[in-house]
Amino acid sequence: MRPYDLIKKKRDGIELSEEELTFFITKYLSNEIPEHQMSAFLMAVYFSGMSDAETTTLTNLMLSSGSRVDLSDISAPRVDKHSTGGVGDKTSIILAPLMAAMNVKVPMIAGRGLGHTGGTIDKLESIPNFRTNLSIEEFKKNVKDIGLAIISPTDKIAPADQRLYALRDMTATVESIPLIAASIMSKKLSEGIAGLVLDIKFGKGAFMKTVSDARRLAGIMVNIGNSMGVKTVAVITDMNQPLGKTIGNGLEIKECISALRGKMPDDLKELVLTLGAWMVYVADCVTEEVQISKLPEHVVIKYKSELMDFIEKGDAFKKFVEFIDAQHGDPEVAFKPNMISSAGKVKQVKVAGKGYIQALDAEKAGIAAMLLGAGRRLDSAGRQKAEDEIDHSAGIVLNKRVGDYISPDEPIAMFHYNDATYIKEAEDEFLSGVQLGEIPPDRRALIIDVII
Repeated sequence: MRPYDLIKKKRDGIELSEEELTFFITKYLSNEIPEHQMSAFLMAVYFSGMSDAETTTLTNLMLSSGSRVDLSDISAPRVDKHSTGGVGDKTSIILAPLMAAMNVKVPMIAGRGLGHTGGTIDKLESIPNFRTNLSIEEFKKNVKDIGLAIISPTDKIAPADQRLYALRDMTATVESIPLIAASIMSKKLSEGIAGLVLDIKFGKGAFMKTVSDARRLAGIMVNIGNSMGVKTVAVITDMNQPLGKTIGNGLEIKECISALRGKMPDDLKELVLTLGAWMVYVADCVTEEVQISKLPEHVVIKYKSELMDFIEKGDAFKKFVEFIDAQHGDPEVAFKPNMISSAGKVKQVKVAGKGYIQALDAEKAGIAAMLLGAGRRLDSAGRQKAEDEIDHSAGIVLNKRVGDYISPDEPIAMFHYNDATYIKEAEDEFLSGVQLGEIPPDRRALIIDVII
């Protein structure tokens, strides 16, 4: 068996057997296949795709390259949630303590910001002294004791993915749907979970630009999860405008604190409650050992009502305080959000005309926040470095949303920043994504579909 022949087969759209894929990935991880041949293989996959069987095999190989967390001694259902990335998407930080308050354990290995999208780990590190680099033993202890833990990836979890992702980043193959599916699922399945709810985003601010691509990715990931014994559901959601009112790490943590006290904008509330409803349902299916099926709307409404009760009674907020303390952060932050560092400069951003906001491009808003310092800017090769410094206080607060009326004397947003180097570029980028019209736009649905 020669690497050259397998690259050629995949280039020509021929399905590889489990034996052939195992040979190729194993030889690469043992450094017997060089980077240039793996690069060619990744590009062949990008153009020719993979079958469901191939994608499942690849996921399994990446998963088995490292450790799998054993949480079998925890009797309560273990369910995680994962988003494919968006702008202003802070739902994980709200949902994890909310689920834990309802006795659904949440072991979550999360990521940093990527491109114009934010990362849960960067956001949590806005909290003074908060640690995301817990050991696996600390991770397990927190899940068992308080019901949740959110940590950054470790070298022991799916190390094959770390190597392959770095190569995909260098070879313009990040957007391949089977490679995205295998990358995400190899990490999620390593967490010791029994259930998983996926938030598959599409639109301007997402990596999947169309509903059809989002459905395809969702279908593959749901099949992988279920085939490996993890009850998996995917919710297809719209990411054309930013979620909530804030973009940027510390600003989003402040919005999360408000949300856990029951104050959140309609879109954030709808998404939190919808994803939460499915997480509770999946947990019930795990406990009762039954298959997942489509939920009638009245059952979804019932679950949402229960979730709001746990928020309004303060149980979710109390669990958030425990969570901060358990990961060595200062729990006083929950009571005094201004302890999170604030930017030294704030600029009002105004539009030139007046009318109803028809569009507020999420990708452009995310790039603007990145330029203000909230994300890692690209180097000359178009790459980002995870160790690059970000400004946790920088970001954007939205004063107006799609459907709101705005006049030239009203700020559409407030830019928070310390470094003014790219302030003009950030403002131009943000405003280029704003469209006005004379009549209110039709309301876009946020939740598009559920794939089971």
